[in-house]
This record gives sequence, structure tokens and C-alpha cells, in this order.
Amino acid sequence: MKAIRLFLISFIVLCVSTTNVVASEESDRAKIQRAMKAAPSSISAGATIRDVDADWTILRHGAPGNAWTCFPGVPVNSGDKHPMCNDEVWMDWLWAVKALLEGGPWTFSTETIGTSYMLRGDALVNNANPLATDPYDGGLWDQEGPHVMMLFPTLDEIAHLPRDPNAGGPYVMWDGWPLVHVMIPITDRDR
Repeated sequence: MKAIRLFLISFIVLCVSTTNVVASEESDRAKIQRAMKAAPSSISAGATIRDVDADWTILRHGAPGNAWTCFPGVPVNSGDKHPMCNDEVWMDWLWAVKALLEGGPWTFSTETIGTSYMLRGDALVNNANPLATDPYDGGLWDQEGPHVMMLFPTLDEIAHLPRDPNAGGPYVMWDGWPLVHVMIPITDRDR
């Protein structure tokens, strides 16, 4: 349990340290508008919108029948500006991360596939090691552009996918870690 907690705290430090965060008194309206850009409007227009503050305050309640939740940034990284929209599985995962960071046990598991949109891209991260903090350490660092992320019930479903973000197409991020997931880039990788 200590290893998972250390991992998640290091992950948050990494994301915050590699994200351009500007302290501001941003309006709720501006946060809602940014959050809605994370996914196709068919999802985000009726999604619940939560803030990235400590309480994940609801900024706008979703429409009946829309189970998606969008954030103006990655919610476990206070002040993050990379919006994301999550289905119920990803929200369960995020709530488990939040509980762990507050001293609770790691409780996430899923029997269904989870989907999260980040159509505005993400922060610079090490694809193999979420604990890495130095982008000059020789590791495989990547700042993904617009993408979709997927969680799977077991690792069997993703065993055939590459672990290299430059391989072309979907790839596995953080293989061997509790936060393992599949990244699906949706634009050209002209880097």
C-alpha cells in the first residue's frame, strides 16, 4: 500500500511539475468552457462538469441520462489545465485515486472497459515510469496531443499493443503499474 501511495504522490508531483499552471481567479464559466473541449460535444454538452479544486466541486449538473463527467484539468493535479471527460469507469478510477491520496486503500477494479477523452492533449510524462520526474533521464517521455484513454479489466486485452508511443496507433502507458491504460492518439504525431 505504501508503494502505491508513493507512486500516486510522485505521479501528481510529476504532472504538476510538467504542467504550465498559472494561478488565477478563473471564472466557473471559463472552466466549464474548457472542460467541454475535452470530448466531442455529443458527450460534453450534457456532461456533469466538476472543478479541479480539492473537493471536485460540481460546476454544472449533467443532463439526465448523460453519465459523463468532465473536468477543466486532470482532477488529481490541482490547477491542471488539460481538460478531460470520463465515463463512469474512469470516474470510479479517479475517485479511487483521490481516496488513496487521502489515506484510504486502493480499491479500483473494473469488469468493463472505461473511456476518457483528452482532445486538448496532456502534460509531458514518462510513458514507462510514472514516478519519473526528470525529462532528461533518458526515459521515454512524451507529451501526447489529442487522444482517448481506455481502461481494461485485465492486462490480457492489451498484451498485444506496443509500449512505445512512437510505434503508431494505440499504445500502452505505464505497463506494470496500477495506473496502466491504453492511449489512442487521434491526430498525426508530427514531432
